[in-house]
Amino acid sequence: MMQLYGALILCVTLSAACALKCYTCTAADPKSCTDTTTCPVIFNRCFSLKVDGFDLVTKGCQTSVLCVGAVSCCEGDLCNGTIPTGPSAILLLVSSAILKLLF
Repeated sequence: MMQLYGALILCVTLSAACALKCYTCTAADPKSCTDTTTCPVIFNRCFSLKVDGFDLVTKGCQTSVLCVGAVSCCEGDLCNGTIPTGPSAILLLVSSAILKLLF
């Protein structure tokens, strides 16, 4: 029974670790982008796009294949924000600790 709980915790932890989170918005001020989204599986990058001549920035999820030209892409949770955050590092440490305890 304990192994079943361990497997369940492992699955939940890994599924949370694999789901990329990105800031998402269309705004005049990049600092006002505070909304986040969990990207669908096909998206493996976060992006930011600032269009010259317009005071607009767009942020969201993207595939690496479409990261060309004016589209600035990055890897990692919430990497397309103006303030660096580290939730992915914390999640990795927690999942490593759980695995160490279980196995």
